Amino acid sequence: MSVAMLASPAALSEKAGMAMDETHRAIEAVYRIERARLIAALARLTRDVDRAEELAQEALLIALTEWPKTGVPDRPGAWLMAAAKRRLIDGARHYAMRERKHVEIARELDEERDMSAEAIEAALDDPLGDELLGLIFAACHPVISPEARAALTLRLVGGLTVEEIARAFLSNEAAIAARITRAKKAIAKAGAAFEVPRGAELSARLGSVLEVVYLIFNEGYAATAGPSLVRPPLCAEAQRLGRILAGLMPEQPEVLGLLALMEIQASRLTARAGPDGRFVPLTRQNRARWDQLLIRRGLNALARAEALGGADGPYALQAGLAACHARARSAEDTDWTRIAGLYDRLGEVMPSPVVELNRAVAHSMAFGPEAGLRLVDEIADAAALRNYAPLPAARGDFLLRVGRKDEARMQFEAAAALSNNERERDFLLDRAPACV
Repeated sequence: MSVAMLASPAALSEKAGMAMDETHRAIEAVYRIERARLIAALARLTRDVDRAEELAQEALLIALTEWPKTGVPDRPGAWLMAAAKRRLIDGARHYAMRERKHVEIARELDEERDMSAEAIEAALDDPLGDELLGLIFAACHPVISPEARAALTLRLVGGLTVEEIARAFLSNEAAIAARITRAKKAIAKAGAAFEVPRGAELSARLGSVLEVVYLIFNEGYAATAGPSLVRPPLCAEAQRLGRILAGLMPEQPEVLGLLALMEIQASRLTARAGPDGRFVPLTRQNRARWDQLLIRRGLNALARAEALGGADGPYALQAGLAACHARARSAEDTDWTRIAGLYDRLGEVMPSPVVELNRAVAHSMAFGPEAGLRLVDEIADAAALRNYAPLPAARGDFLLRVGRKDEARMQFEAAAALSNNERERDFLLDRAPACV
């Protein structure tokens, strides 16, 4: 071989560097997949979320050192778990075991010291997913505020960084970091077990979990503030969490109801805004832009929820409402009478002024704007609707449809003044001059 054909040391070095970069990217991809289960299992062992996160990170650092030499193992989850457990055992032996809890943890770890990688992998592949599900229930513990639950869930289960969470919620990193820290301390103070609740406690705690997932989804579907109408990454993360829950709890109809609701609503994301980013109401959306795959997934999940006897659950009812729109080929084909009936049932199951406001809108579409005005007047003084932009927006629509244009214009202007979302505010301000 001629000298000219030999690669230079610089070229060889560059090639080696590229191969190393590819290996590191592969390791980080594997870690992202395994991270939540790893933290879940470690939190169950240590009863400490911070320590579980540290151990998972230490296992990643060990992998970044070892795997470029040996290759990615066949069972990466088991390998990472074994590495994390070894670090935990080594650390435990360096400290005096003064507290009974520490003694018990150390004894458990010593018993598992010689556990094979296959046994660890089998535990991680538990079809019930108790460890991951236990982490989700801990992150959504009712002792924590809903906003803190959402941030902690996105951090622990979703694997989002503090920066990503802050950007998603239009907050600053320091505030989100403080929120997550307070949430972890609250979990520790409450002595929360990283386990799936049983019996009556499961039903009580499940509502807290579903509330958090839907809170995350709603912030993506209808951003409460900022220049963007929607934030698809938040919706996608909530859908992913919903699919995890449905896979781990396939016999819980409300889990399926929530998943159905999110899938159907997410199908309309790209149609909610026009080319200029302005809000497009449901009745004017281009239905050709609705994602039919997500609609099918949502309808299938709703059918499973109903088959389990959960048709009257709050999330299943809301999914039923979304399904009415998804099944209509055009806005004119929408079965508003059925929608009004579903809202009547939802108002009984989940009474709230917001549900009553939406019920008024449905009745206005089914039975005329006068019916909507009568219902909205009954809830106009509700404290929960004070400074709530959709209330004057709905009243403005009803008034415009009965021909009371001046009153309608004032209502749209009032709604715009209350809205914190720039796109929604533009839409309302556009409606006001149209009343003249």
